[in-house]
Amino acid sequence: MIRLLIADDHPIVRDGLSGMFAAEPGFEVVGQAGDGAEAVRMAETLRPDVILMDLQMPGMNGLTAITELAERGITSRVLVLTTYDTDGYVVPAIEAGATGYLLKDAPRDDLLGAVQAAAEGKSVLAPSVANTLMNHVRTPPAPDILSPRELEVLQAVAAGNTNREIAAHLFISEATVKTHLLNIYAKLTAPDRASAVAKAFKLGLL
Repeated sequence: MIRLLIADDHPIVRDGLSGMFAAEPGFEVVGQAGDGAEAVRMAETLRPDVILMDLQMPGMNGLTAITELAERGITSRVLVLTTYDTDGYVVPAIEAGATGYLLKDAPRDDLLGAVQAAAEGKSVLAPSVANTLMNHVRTPPAPDILSPRELEVLQAVAAGNTNREIAAHLFISEATVKTHLLNIYAKLTAPDRASAVAKAFKLGLL
């Protein structure tokens, strides 16, 4: 019996997935979480075999939740189930510890098989995600992709500073910090702060 935790901020999606797996022999849905923080708390208590994890959720997002699960030593396999297959989402999720990465338009049988494979410790990737990873590996790093000021801002972000603290440290306005962050996200094809830091480490920028 594969014990499954579903983390998605849309109740209809959670209920639909829960009903699908509950109707299949060999699966037990032990919980539903509406955000990353709730998923981490429930995983720590329930210790599911597999966590179906959306990435874009309010509060703690899926990427941060995957990182937190690893830091807490929770051994549940994480299978990302999202609508995003771009480099800025895929690479940080895999680097954070996700076992697999599927898209929400995956056929039902593919999803069932992916959860089964994840429970066995096997990696499962949607075809477009596999292509994204291949392209990422083949793309040579660009150490000068960020300006010196953007690199300073990103270093401060990596150190855990808020926009206000970064602005005070660099003697610039918070609006300027936000502008630099938007440029950083675009250059690194990263959706948020955590992804940008992860991507920068991957490229050797930090």
